[in-house]
Amino acid sequence: MTDKSTRTSIENCRIEEDSLGELAVPREALYGIHALRSRNNFPLSGRPVHGALIHAYGDVKLACAATNHGLGSWSEHPARAEAIFQACRELGAGLLDEHIIVDALQGGAGTSTNMNVNEVIANRALTVLGELPGHYDILSPLDDINLHQSTNDTYPTALKLAAIRLLRKLEEQLVGLQEAFQEKEQAFAHVVKVGRTELQDAVLTTLGRTMSAFAEAFARDRWRVYKCEERLRVINLGGTAIGTGLGAPRRYIFRVSDALRENTGIGFARAENMVDATQNTDVFVEVSGILKACAVSLLKISSDLRLMDSGPDAGFGEIILPKMQAGSSIMPGKVNPVIPESVSQAAMAVMGNDQVIAQACSQGNLELNAFMPLIADCLLCNCELLVNACAMLREKCVSGVEADEKRCLHHVTGATASATALVASFGYKRASEIAAHAKAADQSVHDYIIEQGILSEEAYTALVSPEAVCRLGF
Repeated sequence: MTDKSTRTSIENCRIEEDSLGELAVPREALYGIHALRSRNNFPLSGRPVHGALIHAYGDVKLACAATNHGLGSWSEHPARAEAIFQACRELGAGLLDEHIIVDALQGGAGTSTNMNVNEVIANRALTVLGELPGHYDILSPLDDINLHQSTNDTYPTALKLAAIRLLRKLEEQLVGLQEAFQEKEQAFAHVVKVGRTELQDAVLTTLGRTMSAFAEAFARDRWRVYKCEERLRVINLGGTAIGTGLGAPRRYIFRVSDALRENTGIGFARAENMVDATQNTDVFVEVSGILKACAVSLLKISSDLRLMDSGPDAGFGEIILPKMQAGSSIMPGKVNPVIPESVSQAAMAVMGNDQVIAQACSQGNLELNAFMPLIADCLLCNCELLVNACAMLREKCVSGVEADEKRCLHHVTGATASATALVASFGYKRASEIAAHAKAADQSVHDYIIEQGILSEEAYTALVSPEAVCRLGF
């Protein structure tokens, strides 16, 4: 005997059918049986598909639908075409994210994501038409929304579109970070400091020069990220299952990439060899490598900022980072460099994900790579991590960096590194002797030189001036 709660539950569901049988789907749900099976099959990461991929999928499906409509699909029912277009646009705008219920990681090369998208677009279009979800005799996720398509051409195309959009955001953030360091380069141009090699005192430089090197590193990253788009604009849309275009009309194959280019404003081009573009994913390894290079810059420079800020009393103390939060539950007054630390962790995660991407891309078999969901998840996660890390480093750290000029001068005056400034005037041997005698006398090089009458205060100051230590040669 069926109890009341079970009857109520059944009444609130619709029954959908696929090749494996039937499932009860919540009556008002925009997803369907394929998404529901996937959610039950893959309780892996507990994370949804990346939003950028979902939104890009909306644009890809819109291009496909517009192309099919141009070739005569739904010509007898123009309202259906308009409803599909509206649903695609809503998905692309992020209005239907909650209905994409599949896990970020899934078997099947992304088929679960594609089918979830197909179901959501179909059911949303049905509601636009005043119909209930699940009335697939009017609009079908497969026969209408997935018409002339496969997961194997739509998924990588959506991934490339999503990556391009995030890379453009990353480029903007890298420009901002570069400019922030350039501002500090100018502000600190007059601050002479000790330059170090292998963490040992080396030669004198300026804090401005240090900042200029940081700016230049991010300028290279920005250029590399910009060039990534050239690789990602080549797509296999229209290639269907393995790149041969099986099941799609020739006119559709030749037009659909143009439609995507028109509705996104991005210069997509159909791959000359769509079989290659379907089975080989090395382009994602290449792009991931560029992102890893950016992560390397972030990690190295964040580490340098932490070192230069170390102390405040027993460390380098050359710069003062913005104070963001209390640093200890037991040590009073302690403030940690939490922004560079968090940026460093993001960079490390990007490096780790790069290795995962390389492994996943290398494991494709014959005509397809089954691990596209892992590639997509790691690549888009890396893009987002770097966008956020660059923005955070600029806004909450670099923009507020101050120079401790007194501490820098103390280091310069007391360091044997200042002896290097004497080489041009006295030669290496004599400069070394001066440094050794100063150390033996427990004096700074500055004090020893002045006391011994080797140089006047004026002459010494000229040798260690910002202009002198930054001059290209002598």
